[in-house]
Amino acid sequence: MEGVLRPVFIIGGALVVTLVVGWIADRALRRIGARHPETPLWDLLRRCRLPLQVVLCAALLRAGYRSAKLAEEHEEAVGQALTLVLIGACAWLVVRVAVAIVEATYARYAAGAHDPARVRRVRTQVTLIQRVVTAVVCVVAVAAMLLTFPAMKTLGTSVLASAGLIGIVAGVAAQSTLGNLFAGLQIAFGDVVRIGDTVVVDREWGRVEEITLTYLVVTTWDERRITMPVSYFTSKPFENWSRNNPRMTGTVFFHLDHSAPVDLMRERLHAVLKSSLEWDERAWGLVVTDTTPSTIQVRALVTARDADDIWTLRCVVRERLIEWLRLEHPYALPRLNTAPAPGAGDAPVRRQTPPRAGDVGPGPGTT
Repeated sequence: MEGVLRPVFIIGGALVVTLVVGWIADRALRRIGARHPETPLWDLLRRCRLPLQVVLCAALLRAGYRSAKLAEEHEEAVGQALTLVLIGACAWLVVRVAVAIVEATYARYAAGAHDPARVRRVRTQVTLIQRVVTAVVCVVAVAAMLLTFPAMKTLGTSVLASAGLIGIVAGVAAQSTLGNLFAGLQIAFGDVVRIGDTVVVDREWGRVEEITLTYLVVTTWDERRITMPVSYFTSKPFENWSRNNPRMTGTVFFHLDHSAPVDLMRERLHAVLKSSLEWDERAWGLVVTDTTPSTIQVRALVTARDADDIWTLRCVVRERLIEWLRLEHPYALPRLNTAPAPGAGDAPVRRQTPPRAGDVGPGPGTT
């Protein structure tokens, strides 16, 4: 009877203690979060409840599994499995706690910041720091798991002796990966590009959606995702429309007839801009920038708060002014000359007068 009750008591007690401690921790964090609503730290720490319970349960079972005398012939295997679970759960808990602290710090900074560019910069750095911490914790956890095997301990001396050669081989084999890794750190702390920036890469316009240690994701205007290595942004030129200030200036070109009423068109442009919510009232203008034998080129200049508004405003100006010209000044629209060119029969007849005697030079054989 004791052989049956002991494992049930040990395993059941571990599960009960785990559930009770998890419930108490969750209740305590909830009450602290209600008293301090100015920071989301306590609500974020509540996400650590599950890894905390796994750590506690694995630790209790690891400490008491020998006393349970369950599967005595496999004690070593059970202990090894519980040790691996405990190490993995501890790494999970450390990552969750680190993410909660970093996210809470960023949330408080973003709530009090007034510069969107700085907020995007901090967000980019926070994201990459989280990924670096996660990678380091995972590497340490895997190394700790491997060292729990007796075979790995005996190989420790030879592994350390050949670490230099292995490092050289790994560096050559992972040259591209390491280059992207350092490029990601350069992007994070060099303020080259940030999450949320509007960029143009390879003639594609979009916003930076995600930055990792090795690649960067750009979401285009038609909701496509372009994945690019981060080393691209440190080795090739690209356009960043929102690095310091998202405000933009746009132009709209019209090809019109020489008789186009430019002054009236300028007044109409101003009226269109006043009725458009996208115009930020910084600047506007309309001038003739070029001329050809058949048309003139008119440029309308407008400004807006960001890339989305400037695109919308350009479309509105183009549509409204063309409609206004078509309805009120159709003669200003460009026309193609379809009249036939005059032929040789239409050319005026020119009579040739005979040369005078004085106009004729001396002939051959004259003196």
